[in-house]
Amino acid sequence: MSTQDLVPSPVGPVDVEQAEAALVERYPRLVRIAYLVLPPALGRNRRVLTAHALVQRSLPRRRVPGPAVPGPRRDEDAVDPGYAYVRGEVLRQALIAGLPLRRLALPRRAQFPPLLPHVWGLRLFPRVGGADELALDQRLSRLSGPGRAAYVLRGLERQGDPEVLRVLAAAGVEDPAAALAEADALDADAPGAPEGPVPDAFRVGGQGAPRGSGTPDGAGPQVGRSDRVGEQAGPGRDGGRSGGGGAGRAEAMGRGGLVDGPGAGKADEPAAPGGTDGAGGYGRGDERAGAGGPSVPSGVGAASGRASGPSRTGGAPDLPRRLSGAALLESDEFDPCALQARPTDLMRRRQHARAAFVALVALVVCGTLLGLPGDGWGRNGAAAPSYARNPAAEAALDPGAVKRVDPAVWPGSTRQDFSVWPARGGLTADSTLLRRALAVWARPGGSVRSSATPGTPVGPPMGPPQLLFAGRVDAMRVVLFHDGLRAVRYAEPVEGTAGAALDFARTDAADPVGSAALVVSRAAGNVRYLTAPWVRDTAVRDLLAPAKAPRPLARDADGVTDPVPGPARAGACSRWNTLQVRDGSGARLLTDLGELAPARLLWGPPAAPVDATGTEARQAWARTACQLAEVRAHGVRSVNAWRFARQPLPGGAGHGTWVCTRAETWRGTGSRVLAQFLVPSPGVPAALAARAEGSPACGVRDPRVLAGVLWQAPGGGWFVLAAGSPDFTSLEVSGGVKGRSAGPLLAVRATAGARADLNGTLGDGTRRTALR
Repeated sequence: MSTQDLVPSPVGPVDVEQAEAALVERYPRLVRIAYLVLPPALGRNRRVLTAHALVQRSLPRRRVPGPAVPGPRRDEDAVDPGYAYVRGEVLRQALIAGLPLRRLALPRRAQFPPLLPHVWGLRLFPRVGGADELALDQRLSRLSGPGRAAYVLRGLERQGDPEVLRVLAAAGVEDPAAALAEADALDADAPGAPEGPVPDAFRVGGQGAPRGSGTPDGAGPQVGRSDRVGEQAGPGRDGGRSGGGGAGRAEAMGRGGLVDGPGAGKADEPAAPGGTDGAGGYGRGDERAGAGGPSVPSGVGAASGRASGPSRTGGAPDLPRRLSGAALLESDEFDPCALQARPTDLMRRRQHARAAFVALVALVVCGTLLGLPGDGWGRNGAAAPSYARNPAAEAALDPGAVKRVDPAVWPGSTRQDFSVWPARGGLTADSTLLRRALAVWARPGGSVRSSATPGTPVGPPMGPPQLLFAGRVDAMRVVLFHDGLRAVRYAEPVEGTAGAALDFARTDAADPVGSAALVVSRAAGNVRYLTAPWVRDTAVRDLLAPAKAPRPLARDADGVTDPVPGPARAGACSRWNTLQVRDGSGARLLTDLGELAPARLLWGPPAAPVDATGTEARQAWARTACQLAEVRAHGVRSVNAWRFARQPLPGGAGHGTWVCTRAETWRGTGSRVLAQFLVPSPGVPAALAARAEGSPACGVRDPRVLAGVLWQAPGGGWFVLAAGSPDFTSLEVSGGVKGRSAGPLLAVRATAGARADLNGTLGDGTRRTALR
């Protein structure tokens, strides 16, 4: 067979409407084809549903184009293009559905159980046939999918070998010839088949002899299969052309037998005398051929027993007549449109229903439990799920147990700190808000933005905390708590379900000034403070403008200030706003260092510092304030600056000032020390000479400090300048620059970029190195 024979027939373009009309008109036949090609291992119920699903999914989504250049027309091209297309799609999907699922291969849609049609509570299967149908079904189960497709095309569709090969190739079969050979082998193995080469009369789709052919040995007309496809019957055609005199071939089918012969008339004429007309049989042609199913081929017996009487083929002896494969394929055994219904396993179905109900209830309960403490604003808001059931911990999270101090307590109290702050704000009675705040404090969820000053524990409260504030500030609901060790701020948006924030700050051993204010809101570069009830008035002072008077700052009835522009964070340091509060004993300066509790600014020797509100203090802080960025977000409680030396500069350039700045923390450790040098020009910021962390220098325990700097004189010369606190009796530099001086001051000529080691000697002879 040539390669051209395997090219699908050029049936031309197919519209969706044309394919739909073919599918609706010949739906039973298409479903029967799918049912026969599907593997019997699927089971009869699933085969029925899958066959219907494959046919219903075979419509094209758009117009199917034909070949660009039509090929030579063949006799079989008379098949309706719409039917040919739908039949090809049904075969292709049925072959795919019979493929086994592989672990690494992506499954195809046809390999899954169909979603539609679907039947609940019933099992559907075709009507049960006889022994011949059962035997044929068993033999078909041993064929491969392509082999079953070839058998069905040849026997049910009356296709010749060339057309069968073309249809199989178009359906995606890799070896159509092997599939056709399987179909031939099935006929050879059929019960009652003659030994030796398989005669055409026993092959599925066997046709009458070609025109003009005789009957060998006078034994009547030889039943043969034409090699021309045009000699075959197909859907919508005549029952076929008969051999022997050109008379039409009639078929007689009955439940007892089916006998036809060359003497039969046309399909609509009665059978000739001598034909079998047993009980349940009829002598007319099979009218199903005109409804989309071809007629049963002539020369093939259809009775399960023997025919009574002599044959009409010229007196040949009686032969056992069995239903051929073609006739059996038309039987009710393989009709998935005429179905019987039976219930499924009722006991198992009841058990499965109970199990499904229990699983659904469990799923609903688990979903409800998991959804309660989620990220929304439910019972606990953004809190994580509870992991402990401790009575003390549960009491600490009870909003009804939160401590509230009466506003009349603090005036008569012997102490002034956070413990006597009254509960203020418009939402102090909102138990739902307090519950969320406490739950998030104890178990902050993954969506909560949390921060804490260094050394501050972030665990849940040990007992019911004290409520300081609960109210709306800007676009947030803010709650402030205090538990004796920490101040805790919880904030959530007024609208929305995301953006909750939780901030911790250590505030133990706070004095009246250390507890004078807390940051209640920080947004868009502005800061709002909540002031203590003993604060009489508030103002804003810019440290970089020491001569400028402070600007009054208004507060509401709850003690919340108007927004204040925060200190510069990066880039050019052009302002450094501080909060100036005044209580009964004087004014205080507080600065925001990015934490919940502002830091107090001091000026003076470590043993006796005062608030940095005096003229000298403001002038010194104006030149050193930008260095406060070095201690931002470090848990700073207070920052003290003091002048530890004043040094005359070489060449009469005036006097330089040495200032030491020490930042003390709430935790008592991790303090930072900065040594700065101020030139005589008041508008020039201080130069950072040395820094240290965790050093006791410049503090109450060790007020001594020693630092040096490389300085260029106005005349262009370079000098190493060094100074120590008054306790130093001599200073010495070595290394790249060598020099020695008596007393706490030193100036030695040097070169640009010179490096030197600085040491000093105290009055008791102890040697000290420079701050580092």
